[in-house]
Amino acid sequence: MPSLLDPIDLRGLRCPNRVFMAPLTRQRARQPGDLPGELQAEHYAQRASFGLLISEATWITQEGKGYPCTPGIRTPEQVAGWRTVTDRVHAAGGRIFLQLWHVGRVSHSAWQPGGGAPVSSAAAASKAQITIIREDGSRERVPASMPRALRTDEMPRVVEDYAHAARNAKAAGFDGVEVHAANSYLINQFLSGSLNTRTDAWGGSVENRLRLLLEATHAVAEVFGYARVGVRLSPMGSVADLPPVPDDREVYVRAARELGRAGCAFLHLFNHHWMQQRWDGPFDLALAEEMKREFDGPVVMNGYGRDVAAAQVDMDRGIADAIAFGKLAISNPDLPERIAAGAELAAWDESTFYADGAKGYNDYPRMG
Repeated sequence: MPSLLDPIDLRGLRCPNRVFMAPLTRQRARQPGDLPGELQAEHYAQRASFGLLISEATWITQEGKGYPCTPGIRTPEQVAGWRTVTDRVHAAGGRIFLQLWHVGRVSHSAWQPGGGAPVSSAAAASKAQITIIREDGSRERVPASMPRALRTDEMPRVVEDYAHAARNAKAAGFDGVEVHAANSYLINQFLSGSLNTRTDAWGGSVENRLRLLLEATHAVAEVFGYARVGVRLSPMGSVADLPPVPDDREVYVRAARELGRAGCAFLHLFNHHWMQQRWDGPFDLALAEEMKREFDGPVVMNGYGRDVAAAQVDMDRGIADAIAFGKLAISNPDLPERIAAGAELAAWDESTFYADGAKGYNDYPRMG
């Protein structure tokens, strides 16, 4: 079986190793305008030796924003800021995909255009706590706002929002994009059988619940080609209260099959439970194996914390072709080199995950 340090081909994009950087929301976009820039360019360029960098989640439209100081890919200024990032990454020899993000109901009216309601597949509130910024600049955690269900006639516009974001990502110089369909955000809200009980063509049945995922991915692929589009799913566990129902399993198996047939660059699987208990408990190994077979292409797994050995075990057992590391990518900008050398892995400082400036972002040293 391949090791973490072996190269991998993502449908034509050759990556020098299988140590990927997971998408990591860090809330450091410059204000006003939610702009990436030199701070982010330095951060990603420091990690250019990873096989593939997947950017922090990046909102595709103001309606899709749910967190403070997160970057967008909507305005010309945001595109220019991201071009600074991709130029630096490419100059350092790296490859980078942009993660396309719409949070759906995991938001608050404070982040919505005109102070309106967030949108979702159904008018049911999330139990998530949302950070908003008060007029005095202080941050406060408040309950998510009650969303409204997207109207049937709005759905083509939502799909076009993904396409527009992909066009901007291409203009910004990204090598590809990842469609964020996991972690209880908008597309996950349409996939969910417990939430999406719509009676139109965008909900209810397995086929209808898959429609937004497949149409948004197709719209993005019209820009980049399927071979440069990855998709992130969370089939064995989502955050922010989307309890599973029996036919969710069929949804995810069919998603893997359809995305594989289309020729997507990779399938990125996140499981909230893995970070807590690994293989003990509700993790459904059979589902992971079935999705891997149905996708019949590169599968990236995520959710290992510091457990690099467990990540290699998952590759050995054949359910993963590459591993996306999150917290270890924060504290080890040279993680592939450290793994190759058998060097000690640096610890992260959780107090600086969501903060301002370079501290806890660009100041982690490389190994001596």
